[in-house]
Amino acid sequence: MAYETSSFTWEEFNSGSGIEVADPDDIDVDEFARSEYDLETASTFGSITSSVLRHSFENGRRYHKFRHGTYPIPNDDAEQSRDEMKHVATLELTNGNLFFAPIGDNPQRIIDLGTGTGSWAIAMADKFPSAQVVGTDLSPIQTPWTPPNLRFVVDDIEDPWLHGDHFDLVHMRHTSTFIRDIDSVLDRCLAHLRPGGWIELQEFGGYAKCDDGSMGPDSPFARFMAMAGDALATYGFQWRVANCLDEILSRRGFVNINCKKFKAPLGKWPKNKKLRMVGGMYMIQTACDLMDAMAAKPLKTVMSEDEVAKLTTAAKAELGCGKSHIYVDYFFWYAQKPS
Repeated sequence: MAYETSSFTWEEFNSGSGIEVADPDDIDVDEFARSEYDLETASTFGSITSSVLRHSFENGRRYHKFRHGTYPIPNDDAEQSRDEMKHVATLELTNGNLFFAPIGDNPQRIIDLGTGTGSWAIAMADKFPSAQVVGTDLSPIQTPWTPPNLRFVVDDIEDPWLHGDHFDLVHMRHTSTFIRDIDSVLDRCLAHLRPGGWIELQEFGGYAKCDDGSMGPDSPFARFMAMAGDALATYGFQWRVANCLDEILSRRGFVNINCKKFKAPLGKWPKNKKLRMVGGMYMIQTACDLMDAMAAKPLKTVMSEDEVAKLTTAAKAELGCGKSHIYVDYFFWYAQKPS
C-alpha cells in the first residue's frame, strides 16, 4: 500500500514471519478460565444523563429506538458482552494501552464517539480525573455509575456536534466501519479539536488472514467476512475502511498520521501465551457473537436465512477446531490537527 503523506509513520507488531503456532499438547485449558478476568468495569460516582430509553425488537434481538434502522447491530445483553470482550481483548493485545496518540499527561477534554458500553470512556475518566470526558452513542446502554468527570449522551455522531470544541483527543473504536459519510465525520472531528489535538481510530481490518496456508481457499470464516462486507454495504457502510484511513485522514487535513498494527488471532492456536489467551478467550467469542449479530439482520439482505445459518455454523466450527490459523489485523490510527 502506498502512503502519500510524508508525515506518515507505520509500526507493525507481533508479525515477523507470522504468529508462531502452539503444539496442542502444550495448551492448558485452565488458561481460558474466565474467573481470572474481570469483564465488568464500573465506578461509584455520578449517573448517566439520558431520556432516550426505548428499544425495538426484531428476530429475537433488541435494537436501539433512537434513529431506528441507522445501525443494524443489536444493543442487547449479548451485544454488550461482545463490546466488553473487545475492550478486554484490546487491552491484552496492546499491553494495557487505552490509546497511542501522544496527548501528554494532562488532557482536559476527551470525547469517545460510538462509546458502546462506555468501558473506554470510563477508563479514560479514571485515568485523567481532571479531564472532562464525553461518551456518545445511539443507545443508552452504559452503566449508570460513572466517574464525576464523565457524562454519556445519546447522539448520532453523523449529526452536527453539540458537545463543544477544543478537544485534546477524539476517539473512535470499532465505529468507522458503521459510518456512512466518514469524510464529514472527520471534518467535524477536525473542527472540534483544539489546534494540535489528536484523533485516534481503533479498527479491525475486515479481512480473514493467515500466514501459513492453513486457511483454505474455501474457508467458511473468510466467506463470512466477505459476505459481512457485502451486507453492510447495503446500509452504506464500509466494512474495510480501516485499511485506508491514512488516505482519508490526510484528505481531511490531518497531519502526523501514524499507525500501529497488531495481529489479533482467532482461536487458541498461537504459541505465545498472551496471544493464545487473546485469541482463545476473547477474540473467538467476539467473532462468534459478531456472526450471531450479523445473522439476525444484515446478512439476510444478501443471503437466505438458510444460507446464513449454514455459513455461520460452518465458520464457528472452523474457528473452534483450531486447524485454520486465522487472524485479523487490528489498526490503531492516530493523527493530529495542525497547530
